[in-house]
Amino acid sequence: MPIADQDTYRTDPDRRRTTLSKRLFSPKLMFYPRIFHIIWTNSRKAVRGDYDTAEWVKSSVDILRTLENAGVNIEITGMENIRKVDGPVVFIGNHMSLLETFLLPGIVQPVKPVTFIVKKSLLNTPVFGPIMRSREPVAVGRKNPREDMKTVLEEGGKRLAAGESIIVFPQSTRSTVFDPAKFNTLGIKLALRSGAPVIPLALKTDAWRTGRFIKDFGPLDTDKKVHFAFGGPMSITDRGADEHRWIIRFIQEKLREWSNE
Repeated sequence: MPIADQDTYRTDPDRRRTTLSKRLFSPKLMFYPRIFHIIWTNSRKAVRGDYDTAEWVKSSVDILRTLENAGVNIEITGMENIRKVDGPVVFIGNHMSLLETFLLPGIVQPVKPVTFIVKKSLLNTPVFGPIMRSREPVAVGRKNPREDMKTVLEEGGKRLAAGESIIVFPQSTRSTVFDPAKFNTLGIKLALRSGAPVIPLALKTDAWRTGRFIKDFGPLDTDKKVHFAFGGPMSITDRGADEHRWIIRFIQEKLREWSNE
């Protein structure tokens, strides 16, 4: 059954593993060559104009399977909440690593057309840039908050009006520690202005660790389970302060729950 058709997805403990992934001492020895191959291949497709939505979903699922083959266990819950809403939504979640950027398309896109709010600089990277540009994300500079707000409200509003959902990570940067003080209300403001409902997203993806020399490509910790949890959809009322607090509480509670594993 496709991942997006399930309410809960868990890595099958009895899944078949490649001989190579079983025998190698370090999962990273097998993991990163495969990841780089997926990214490079799809970057070339994007340059040629051949990287469409179906290819985006396929590459996302390929990366999920590569993580599992390397020994990472993944759990995704609350996917029924995505299907509850007719039309686009604003997904608002915490941000830990590059992993969620890779996996969320395979989870959400088969149910709802979706794109991200991203740093503008990502669009100009040599290999990953063509992939991101092909998805037409809402790009912000992260230097002028007022200008970024204007861009998100205008461009994000256009995407939502066209039926495309938006994934927002309100933190200024990726972090394994969730700090509510750095979790801004950008997604709430976008939902309020557009009239789109919000779906909270809590995630724990620190199995993909920050690299010492290359930030995005650090050691893979297969002892840590990867979690995604989608909360129930909510409409934003008044100025959205109550909903913002509820999203923060949802993320905090899930992170506490997962920390006991």
